[in-house]
Amino acid sequence: MTRSSDVDRAGLLGGLALGAVMLVVALVVAFGGGAPPGPQTLAVRAGDGPRVVEVTLVGMRITPSVVEVPSGTHLVLEVTNEDGMQHDLAFASGPRTPMLGGGASATLDLGVVTTDLDGWCTVPGHRAAGMTMRVVATGGDGPDVAGGEVPDDGAAGAHHGAAASGGGLALDPHAEPGPDWRPYDPHLRPAPGGTEHRVRIAVTDEVVEVAPGIRQTMWAFNGTVPGPTLRGAVGDLFTVTFVNEASTGHGIDFHAGSLAPDEPMRTLDPGEELTYQFVARGSGAWLYHCSTMPMALHVANGMFGAVIVDPPNLPPADTELVLVQSELYLAAPDGTADEAALVAERPTAVVFNGYADQYVHAPIEVRVGERVRIWLVDAGPQRSTSFHVVGGQFDTVFKEGAYLLRPGNPEQGLAQALDLAPGQGGFVELVLPEPGRYPFVDHAMVDGERGARGLLVAVP
Repeated sequence: MTRSSDVDRAGLLGGLALGAVMLVVALVVAFGGGAPPGPQTLAVRAGDGPRVVEVTLVGMRITPSVVEVPSGTHLVLEVTNEDGMQHDLAFASGPRTPMLGGGASATLDLGVVTTDLDGWCTVPGHRAAGMTMRVVATGGDGPDVAGGEVPDDGAAGAHHGAAASGGGLALDPHAEPGPDWRPYDPHLRPAPGGTEHRVRIAVTDEVVEVAPGIRQTMWAFNGTVPGPTLRGAVGDLFTVTFVNEASTGHGIDFHAGSLAPDEPMRTLDPGEELTYQFVARGSGAWLYHCSTMPMALHVANGMFGAVIVDPPNLPPADTELVLVQSELYLAAPDGTADEAALVAERPTAVVFNGYADQYVHAPIEVRVGERVRIWLVDAGPQRSTSFHVVGGQFDTVFKEGAYLLRPGNPEQGLAQALDLAPGQGGFVELVLPEPGRYPFVDHAMVDGERGARGLLVAVP
């Protein structure tokens, strides 16, 4: 068991406010939002006997990333993982290292090289994030071997084989959920009381239905997508025991906390746990998500949830709902997210609370004339939202820690939408004036993409 150092409330409140790592920045680094570092090439001279090259795995890079050897050279790689998370190195021609923890090394014998060889880390998302390597046979005329698949002899290889194909699944808009499907309950309960909130969050691999007739392997917090919603008040202390019960490394990042990310947000190997503490220093609808790179893939695989920190003197509402918007990148049946579609920023669908059109299949009932507060968090990892209730108008809008609109404003203004970028949150309030069906939608849809939508049903 791994634990962070104990920190009391006073230390947390008075500590240096470095802030959590911004999700949007992480997406740029992880999935092509900026130019990756250029290849680092090592030229190996001809000689008698095997030629040995030292290779390091760190920071989503394999160094050197290109090794040039004269055709006919016997090449041996001494591979060392200098990162804090697990990596391996596998080649399309077959050779591969075991999965290596931080500081571990392995020898990889590629034999006599007569053709170009491609290698990569098989941990889900790492190849797409840039962990690739090429061995170039110089002076030869053999065929170029670029690509291919690593033989499937482990969980990481299986994830990679499903995701790297780029062959996504299509949604059937007329299909109905399976008989065992249950909608994610969107109702927000009142804060549990007290000033310290203790919670255990475990990450597991779960094969779940994410759209009618479509099941995917999700990396879930406490077995659900989104994970559990936490709630408290400004100044409350949250003590989270985070446990990795999944098959690959994961971490956790609470945007609601302000503390140096080095230790509490580090990647935990399967079987490890830590205690994560933070003080809610500001109100808002906050995102939490996996902190392991590439974050975009981990978020796309379901690793996100919401923390609600009430503004002081928050008036009561008759009904409170939480909607977390995210994207599905559907791959092979029971597979993880389609990495090729993620890199191309082409989601299969944008959804509320982890399931396509779930509140069309299971509408949310509210009462006419009662005040409805809808908390909204955009988990992304890539799409912004413009949240709108068809037939409704918002008299209250709270975004990123501040009220933008409140009842009784001198302009007599009302709002039609709440816009959020990935990693942002807020809430809106409205009163539905008469019985009927009121769709709610994300107006920030991209052409050819299935947008998020649901249904409020107002009853007398």
